[in-house]
This record gives sequence, structure tokens and C-alpha cells, in this order.
Amino acid sequence: MDFEQDNNISSPIEPQPAGPISSLNAGTQTIRPAKKGTGWRIFWGIVLAFSVMANFVLFLMLIGVVALFTTGQRGMFTEEVIREGPSRNKIAVITLQGVIHGQLASEVYQQLKVAGRDRHVKGLIVRVNSPGGTISASDQIYKEIKKFRSKENIPVVAFMQGVAASGGYYTSVACEKIIAEPTVITGSIGVISSFFVVQELLEEKLGVLPVTIKSGQKKDWPSSFREPAPEELQYMQEKLITPAFERFVQIVAEGRKETLDANEVRRLADGGIFGANEARDKKLIDDIGYLDEAIESVKTMAGIETAQVVAYRKPFTFADFLSYHKPNLLKLDRTTLYDLTTPQVLYLWSAY
Repeated sequence: MDFEQDNNISSPIEPQPAGPISSLNAGTQTIRPAKKGTGWRIFWGIVLAFSVMANFVLFLMLIGVVALFTTGQRGMFTEEVIREGPSRNKIAVITLQGVIHGQLASEVYQQLKVAGRDRHVKGLIVRVNSPGGTISASDQIYKEIKKFRSKENIPVVAFMQGVAASGGYYTSVACEKIIAEPTVITGSIGVISSFFVVQELLEEKLGVLPVTIKSGQKKDWPSSFREPAPEELQYMQEKLITPAFERFVQIVAEGRKETLDANEVRRLADGGIFGANEARDKKLIDDIGYLDEAIESVKTMAGIETAQVVAYRKPFTFADFLSYHKPNLLKLDRTTLYDLTTPQVLYLWSAY
């Protein structure tokens, strides 16, 4: 029967291996081929490692650049051409501007160093626009200009602009020649010292009574905590004012020895100021003119016909930017109190 035939149909036969299976291969592990892409994973791993290292180096460089722009490079000045000419002959212009203090003296020194290292510099102009300042800083600038003249043996001319009085004039006489603009204010040969007396403010307004313990009578002469006695003022005159004044007279007499002697300088040294014409008449300066006249004078003295005129500028740094936005708060500490109460002996035109 068909039904019986269907029940007797055998199942398909499974394919068997062609040969007998050896007992030696029965326990052997099958070796699989390496997956594709392993080489690429190694390659990208190396690339990633180099990328991390490169980014670390760039990060360190970024920190260095930020530090440079934040603090500035000490003593760095850039050269700016202000009159075109052959670079083999240069006339350098260094700037002395503002109230003279230690930082300004350091900047002038750095500019002189830059000019001294340039073998193409054949002459120097010291552009002065200053009412003076501290005795020490004024004397430092004077000394450095004299040293530069002696070492480099090139003409050095002072060019006065605006105000070149007291310490500004003191530094100018270190130069071989002085030329001033027609509107300049100069002179003011003398010394000044001033300080505050805060006795009434402290005792009557604030109820503060200063106490001073000293080893000798003159240890606190003069004091801002009481009105100075006549003998204290005389002491200051003899110990500070007179020696500084005598040095000022001596410096001017040495610097202007071709036109003035010490007695003539002393007659002019009453602290008075002079305009350009009067200063020339009294032989405190040599000529009146502008920067171009000063340049021509240097070229004549140096024996050159053409020259490139350069000025040294301090580059603007990120620190300078931050300083403009820094809040100007009154900080009353020991240093501020000392500055306010200690007499400052200055080569400074007091009307400034």
C-alpha cells in the first residue's frame, strides 16, 4: 500500500568524511586565521600616541607664549625708522620722557645698550621731555650718557621738547650739544624737598597719637608727625639740599664748560625757568630748532651726508593691557605711608 510505502521511506544519508579519522588529530585545536584589520588598529594607535605628544608640546608652547605676552621680554626694544636713508649710516634717537625715576633710568640704559651694539649707528640724539625727578635717577642717566660718549666716540646731541627742566636739563648737559624747540621750557637749576605734616589730622581729627622712640635727637629730623623746628629745617638744608645743589652746579659747569663757568652757572641757578630764546642767550643751550635740525647737526658732526634715523620703542605687552584695567585703589601700607611722610629731595620743576 501507498501508506505503508511512505512509512518505509528512509531518511537522507548524512555525508561522511572521505577517509578514516585518525586518533592523532582528534584532540588537536583548530588554528583560525587572523582577523582582517589588525594592522590598521596598530597604525591608528601609533597615530593617536603621536597626536597626544604633539598636543602636549603645543600646550607647553602656548604657556610660554602667554607668559611672554604677559610679562614682556625684559630690556626688549624694537627699532622704528622715522627718517628714511641708507641703513649703513644710522642716527639713533633714544627717548627720555616723563618724570625721572628708577624705571625710566633703566629704560634709557637699555636703549643706550641697543644703540651701542649696532655698528651702523654713527650718531645719537637724546630726545628729552621731562620736568626732572629723583636725584639718583637723574644722575644715573647722566652717567650712562657720558659713558656711552666715551666708549662709542660718536656725536651725541640733546634735543629738548616741551619741558626739559631741572633733572631734564641735568641729563641734557651730558650731551655734546643741546638743541631745543622754540617753545621749550628749560632751566630750573636747583633742588626741592617737600613732605606732609599730618599732626593735626592724626591727633585732632582721628584721635591718633604717634609715639616715636629714637636713639638720638636728630634720628627723626624732620618728622611728619609734628611741625618742624627751625633747627630741623636748617639741618635738612645743610645735609641734603646744599650738597645736591652744589653737584647740580658742578655738573652744568662741566657740561657747558665751553660757554659757561661755575660762577655764571651759580647766578643762573635760582630755580628759575627759561624759554628757548632766553636759554640760548644765557648759553644754557646751543641752538633752537626741531628734530630735523638736530638730525642735520648730528650728520655734520659725524661727517656723513645721508643717514637712516631710527627710534627705539618698547613693544606693547599683554601686561600693559592688563595694567590699564587694573583698579586704582588706595593701598595704605608701610611703604605708602613712608612715601607720603618722608621728604623727597628732587631735581624737579615744582610747578609740574
